Amino acid sequence: MLLFDLLRVLEPLIESTKSKVHLAGWNGSENPLQVYFAGEFDNWQAWQTKRNFERQYVVSLIQLPERNLWLYVGAYESLGSVPNPNEGVTYDLRPMSLSMELAGRAVCYFERPGRQPYLNGESVASKCSVHEVRPEKLHLAEFPGFKKVNVSFSELGLIVRQSIPSWRAALENIAGVYLISDGETGKLYVGSATGDGGIWSRWSAYLNGHGDNVRLRKAISESGAAHAEHFHFSILEIADTHTKPEEVLEREAHWKRVLLSRLHGHNGN
Repeated sequence: MLLFDLLRVLEPLIESTKSKVHLAGWNGSENPLQVYFAGEFDNWQAWQTKRNFERQYVVSLIQLPERNLWLYVGAYESLGSVPNPNEGVTYDLRPMSLSMELAGRAVCYFERPGRQPYLNGESVASKCSVHEVRPEKLHLAEFPGFKKVNVSFSELGLIVRQSIPSWRAALENIAGVYLISDGETGKLYVGSATGDGGIWSRWSAYLNGHGDNVRLRKAISESGAAHAEHFHFSILEIADTHTKPEEVLEREAHWKRVLLSRLHGHNGN
């Protein structure tokens, strides 16, 4: 089913020719998925550097880590804009209550033509389909256990910035060997964490996208900061934070050999 067809069942007034579609993605400094999880998306979207929402309705989608998948987060009626004291304009966007039943639940498939984040509704309506409707809103779950950890870069950013208690309590009290998977290239990076703060401290350093790793920094330098959005973090094995660093490094070297992350991945040593 097409997204606009579904929206019109809930909100008959919404027409593609009267709508702007906001394709919210990484803007170089903020990830809208993190903003949404933090409950700040409406205010974040309302401020625009230009008059991007000069239609009656705005349909908002947030880019997900999976290719061509977008999270529907709401339809809004635009009641105009006022100049922002700092720059650009601030829109008065009123959420359309019936359409919000799907917000955070509907995942859409759409192949964006280029990088333009603001498209007229009629150019999207026939190509944006509903991939799935989840029973609950997408949100960050509690710490799932060491064997089940697999978080995206954007999820890690929110976990660390909000210092989610279950994640912090688990990760800062263990050392070990972890894996970063590059979903765009398939390359792997094996790293380790020891001492105070454990894996929590080490993963916190990756909020800049590369954690000062030479090859990860090179990948981001060549492809842009948005490349980090393809990274996923998991744990290969854990150890007590009092384990001797050389023992953890031996295990790190073992996994580098097994996963060929020096030869074909992001490990340089």
